[in-house]
Amino acid sequence: MSGENSEFKHLPVLFAEVMQNLGLAPGGVYVDGTLGGGGHTEGILRRTAPDGVVIGVDRDADAIAAATARLAPFGERFRPVRANFAELASVLRELDIPAVNGVLLDIGVSSYQLDTPERGFSYMNDGPLDMRMDKRGGATAAELLSRLSGEELADIIYKYGEERFSRRIAQAIVAARQQQPITGTRQLADIVAAAIPAAARRKEKQHPAKRTFQALRIAVNDELGALEQGLAAGFAALSPGGRLAVITFHSLEDRIVKTYFAGLCQGCICPPEFPVCVCGRQPEGRLLQRKAIVASEAETAANPRARSAKLRVIEKL
Repeated sequence: MSGENSEFKHLPVLFAEVMQNLGLAPGGVYVDGTLGGGGHTEGILRRTAPDGVVIGVDRDADAIAAATARLAPFGERFRPVRANFAELASVLRELDIPAVNGVLLDIGVSSYQLDTPERGFSYMNDGPLDMRMDKRGGATAAELLSRLSGEELADIIYKYGEERFSRRIAQAIVAARQQQPITGTRQLADIVAAAIPAAARRKEKQHPAKRTFQALRIAVNDELGALEQGLAAGFAALSPGGRLAVITFHSLEDRIVKTYFAGLCQGCICPPEFPVCVCGRQPEGRLLQRKAIVASEAETAANPRARSAKLRVIEKL
């Protein structure tokens, strides 16, 4: 199916849990920093009727177009903005919105992006090695593969994919590109699979190229850098009592969120031997739950992608 006429489908993960924990109220202003197909945004708009507003941010033009069509019945209550959620401070400044009541970030790739071969995210379908969420600029995955050294490739695959065979895979990529350019998703998937020892491949429940594709996607889109900036911008945008909810899909993202939230909840940092506090540090937020919220068995059965999803929510004090 082609990107032009395929419907932008993205099952909103942890939908009920997000609606329950975002502190939704009529008249509130909310940001969906990862608009996608608009599923979470539609839920927020319905629950904040008649006058709640949602600013839907996404860097993917296909997502903006699909969500704008879907959410047209809500009129001015929905405001789409094509941007990276890392740029949230400037987005709100341009809209003249000083503070919001809630921010949602659903990190990761959408079902539509994975299922559209031309976007180059998937090892399951053959397509050009692109992987850019925003096609306006930046290097494609194919460009990264052609110009990075073997050591740089190994570092990316190990760091962002947590792939133990990263060096072998990087060596295989370098050897293959000397024969011909690596430009297709299937071509790369075959190179990666062949580089992993047969015994390890047999033990795997998932496709052997999954971690390498994840790593390249994160590198192409600077996803972890954007997440760090988005967390800071999202929390800063909240009015007191406002909530920041973040859904992550792998341990690297979840660790960043968990650490950032823990820092916001920390009060006095004086050494324990001090009789009284001299730092004066006060907690800026409080966690709604100590542990991450995960999908129910019913949801993971209906949507296997939800299996790795984790939701963490913080409230601004």
